[in-house]
Amino acid sequence: MTTTGAAAESARREFSEILARKGHAVDNVRDAVARLEQAFAEGALTRNPEIAGVLADLTVALEQNEGQKLGGKSAEAARFITRRLEQLLADA
Repeated sequence: MTTTGAAAESARREFSEILARKGHAVDNVRDAVARLEQAFAEGALTRNPEIAGVLADLTVALEQNEGQKLGGKSAEAARFITRRLEQLLADA
C-alpha cells in the first residue's frame, strides 16, 4: 500500500533530488539514505520487507574501512541498488 500525503511525496522527491545532485555517487547515496531514514522515522514513508532488504544490500555496497575511498564497483553497485530503491519507494 502506497503512503500518501505531502510528507510522503516530499520525501520521495527529496530522495531522488539528492541522488541526482552533482558530486560523488557514494556521497549522494549516503545523503539520500539519511533522508529516507528520516522519512521512515517520521512516519512519512513505510519501510516494508523488500525496502529493508535493498537497504541492507546498499549498506554492504557502501561499507569501507577508515580512509578507504569507494569508487568503481562499489559506486556502480550503489547506483544500481538505489535505482531499485527508487522503484520501491513509489509503492512505500
